[in-house]
Amino acid sequence: MSRPAGIVVACPCGEVYEVRPEYAGRLLECPPCGRHLRAGQMPGALRPPAPGVDPAFDRDVFLLRERIFTITSKYEVWAGDGTPILYVERPTYPLRTLAAYVVAIITTLLVMGWAAAPLARDGGELLFLLAFPLAAFVFLVVSMSLRPLRHVTIYRDESRKEPLLRVLQDQRVALLVRTYTITMAAGAPLAKLRKTYLHNIVRKRWYVTSPDGAPLAMAIEDSMVLSLLRRVLGPFFGFLRTNFIFVRGRDEEVFGEFNRKFTLLDRYVLDLSADAGRTFDRRLALALGVMLDTGERR
Repeated sequence: MSRPAGIVVACPCGEVYEVRPEYAGRLLECPPCGRHLRAGQMPGALRPPAPGVDPAFDRDVFLLRERIFTITSKYEVWAGDGTPILYVERPTYPLRTLAAYVVAIITTLLVMGWAAAPLARDGGELLFLLAFPLAAFVFLVVSMSLRPLRHVTIYRDESRKEPLLRVLQDQRVALLVRTYTITMAAGAPLAKLRKTYLHNIVRKRWYVTSPDGAPLAMAIEDSMVLSLLRRVLGPFFGFLRTNFIFVRGRDEEVFGEFNRKFTLLDRYVLDLSADAGRTFDRRLALALGVMLDTGERR
């Protein structure tokens, strides 16, 4: 007689456990992080599929693993039980990016050569020093203008035959604010993502809005104190890795988490269990989770 299937419990810290069926509904403690977790329902009593939602997105927990030693940013997306469900790619275009930097350097040197002599002769040393911020600005604008747009595509599987979702980079040059558009494979817009670089100085945050600009949610670093420590100490050997919480509404209700697991490889847990009614579109949540890594160069 075969043993009954166990219950899979995924902790936001990245650990995944399989417990015996008799633990269903009981409160458990994750040994590595001490977080208390409620064991899920029995496998035969899973909630019915949500109507109109692709089964790959109809879940509360997504496990992401970034592949290393690849030029293109690639992610494998698993269900909570470790079953592969999606595949994500974001090209980097290294040769075209290198060419953009070379052109930007040449342009910057030409501008400096054109401006430095008159400034040194007529404006004194102070104006000569002002040429350096000008050079940095020219390099930034030219290099960003020539670099290719890096769109994200979420596929059904690694064959890349069936794209399901795309995250389109809206602009090449973005000095203060950068935006992205989440679309269906056919091109219909679902939502907009926005990040403001000035906010990132203190505490990273991403905004999610509807296509017409109505606010839907925000992803923000999990703690102001940890955010400031990360600015001073960096990741500190992985102990200060950047995690995010998902909030919405005026009271900033927390309905999800995106946490990086402490491991040699880049592994992440997107946990939306707090959104029991599944009122937030899981497609938007997954697209946002991917951008929280690749869009922040973590």
